[in-house]
Amino acid sequence: VQLVESGGGLVQPGGSLRLSCAASGFTFSNYGMSWHRQAPGKERELVAAIISSGGSTNYADSVKGRFTISRDNAKNTVYLQMNRLKPEDTAVYYCRAPRAPPGNYYWGQGTQVTVSS
Repeated sequence: VQLVESGGGLVQPGGSLRLSCAASGFTFSNYGMSWHRQAPGKERELVAAIISSGGSTNYADSVKGRFTISRDNAKNTVYLQMNRLKPEDTAVYYCRAPRAPPGNYYWGQGTQVTVSS
């Protein structure tokens, strides 16, 4: 299994970025996916999640209305569109997929997002 994130970078406050996570090695369309982030000195936290069909999503309160998670099952890719970025969004962003047994996960290598003027 591989999860490869891309799309991070340096952006000014109020700007936008779109992260991508390309998945391989498992039947992507069967599984819910999620994005998480970890800022320096803080624990990793859930940012957004999406079910296998893409029909339902949920978000951390801190990003509701600014971030949108989506997926393309034909491309085995999950996205995170981030708008109106704030300095407090600065973190390494990780893609996560479930694995057996329940409660275990695959993680990508992460992509750095820095929001600064």
